[in-house]
Amino acid sequence: MFLIFALYPAGIIICPDPRPAVNVGAVFEGGSMKGVGIVTPYWPDIKPGELVEFARLAEGLGYHSIWVPEMWGRDAFSILGLLAANTTRIKLATGIVPVFSRAPSVIAQTIATLDEISGGRMILGLGTSGPAVIENWHGVKFKKPLQRTREYVEIIRMILSGGRVDYDGELFKLKGFRLQFRPPRPDIPILVAAIGPKNIRLTGEVADGWIPFLLPREGINEAGKELTLGAESKGRAASELSVCPYITTSVSEDAETAKAAVKEHIAYYIGGMGTYYYNTLVRFGYGEEADAIRSAWEKANRKEAVSAVSERVLDSLSVSGTPGHGRYIVKAYIEDGMDLPVLLFPPKASRELVRESIESLAPPYS
Repeated sequence: MFLIFALYPAGIIICPDPRPAVNVGAVFEGGSMKGVGIVTPYWPDIKPGELVEFARLAEGLGYHSIWVPEMWGRDAFSILGLLAANTTRIKLATGIVPVFSRAPSVIAQTIATLDEISGGRMILGLGTSGPAVIENWHGVKFKKPLQRTREYVEIIRMILSGGRVDYDGELFKLKGFRLQFRPPRPDIPILVAAIGPKNIRLTGEVADGWIPFLLPREGINEAGKELTLGAESKGRAASELSVCPYITTSVSEDAETAKAAVKEHIAYYIGGMGTYYYNTLVRFGYGEEADAIRSAWEKANRKEAVSAVSERVLDSLSVSGTPGHGRYIVKAYIEDGMDLPVLLFPPKASRELVRESIESLAPPYS
């Protein structure tokens, strides 16, 4: 047995690690990520030690990566530091951090530091979020999100190269910035979460991969045409980019309980998170369901909104139902060309349900 130490605001967590060495097969190589990832649970009462246990379970089961979200609870980077100190092989990703919440130089410093701590295991997932979150919670105007994303990625790449950074952008101007240490990897993968066509095309131009969220499975390849156009406009092959869809996930031998957790999560995003996800569902042929969900949500009839999430929507947007059906859907994503499906668990899914899902859906998928 050996001890792993992780600094955390409450003090030092000492976590004995009894695990045998495991082989986590999928790694980031040559611009391509392969495997299955998972997102840390959203539970407000989750404790640091439980996050470590979650990460070790995922690592032991052979998952490719753990993705840490950032909304209005704990910040992603602190949690990733904790997980980096308490795991050895699994990849660690921000999933995602908004480009409006920090300066690009701060994000570059932080991800470079974490990459050093983790032994070169970091993945940087970025996104714009939306006006409601950025303006109401961060107090920043939601202006020029695409240009901001472009400049963030360009600046972060320049900083990670280790040289002096002089940057004269439309939104950001840097002069003489240089990290005081050499980043272990100048090519930390940078992925962008994007839904709209323009943002997806931008992702193809500047990023190493694309994170679709709540896009119907059959629509990812259609929307991905913009990714190809963006990549080709910069002389890149689209095959160099990894496609890593976030998929709302809940499976159990009690299939109806598993589906109920997913339905509530989908209804919240379609009905209560502005127009992004509603418009996406309409765009790909689910207008009737989207209208029913949104109408019920606007009337504060949450039960009706959840009921309006049809089986058709469930199969297109989620991995849910029995474990066998869930594995079938994950494999279908992979066979459709998705490099790295990332499994996201509904916030109201119980600990027992999440654990059953993680264990039931563990790789490999051959």
